[in-house]
Amino acid sequence: SDSRRGAGKKESGGAGRKSMTIQDIYERFDRIGSCVFATVNGDEPETRIAHFLACDDEGLYFMTMTTKPFYRQLKETGKVSVCGMSASSVVTMRDDRTLEMAPGYFIRVTGDVREVSMEEIKAKNDPAFNYGIEDQQRYPAMTTFVLYRAKGEIFDYDFDMKLRDHKLERERFSFGGHPVEKAGLSITEACVGCGECERVCTFKAVHREGDRYVIDGSRCDECGDCWIHCPAHAVRHKGLADEAGERA
Repeated sequence: SDSRRGAGKKESGGAGRKSMTIQDIYERFDRIGSCVFATVNGDEPETRIAHFLACDDEGLYFMTMTTKPFYRQLKETGKVSVCGMSASSVVTMRDDRTLEMAPGYFIRVTGDVREVSMEEIKAKNDPAFNYGIEDQQRYPAMTTFVLYRAKGEIFDYDFDMKLRDHKLERERFSFGGHPVEKAGLSITEACVGCGECERVCTFKAVHREGDRYVIDGSRCDECGDCWIHCPAHAVRHKGLADEAGERA
């Protein structure tokens, strides 16, 4: 709705791209509707389906009931992770034993939450929150949380390159001061410029710069093919720290 426009507080985006606002992030989730919300219960992860209610400059808002385990886990940990996919969920096996997936995107966000009182919600005087106010009147145990400090990513895929000449477009974002790790693997100064990484990369994520090769994180799937084939062990991955850059 127009009332949500202008929501900001963002701290990232790919090189040369306009950083995503909280409004942009909300709209991507809103297109999907129902998403998976994950929390931790003791030493076990738990998930459930929910949706974001609205957004503003402070963050992304969602609701649950004080009588549910979801509420208790949010209060105990102050954390949530949300993921949704905008695409066909059907995966088919082709005759050549490869998988076919229709182009689409998924979006994920992880961070810190706090409970927001109904008095705070009403004081916003924002029509975007009207449904939440009405729902709390219908169900008095209903309460609202805001995801106020978070990091996330949009993973836009077209694995068969039906709509463009490359498979992936990844964009990472954050708001509320949360740090972000750059997408993709990386190549160190140990690179000898042989070009083997570019040759084996099916995601078109590797290119030459001067006398060495670099990885475009926005196109990198972190599949590890460059790491496996690099004769100089110059590729750094994100697996176990004691195995970074090493091959078995």
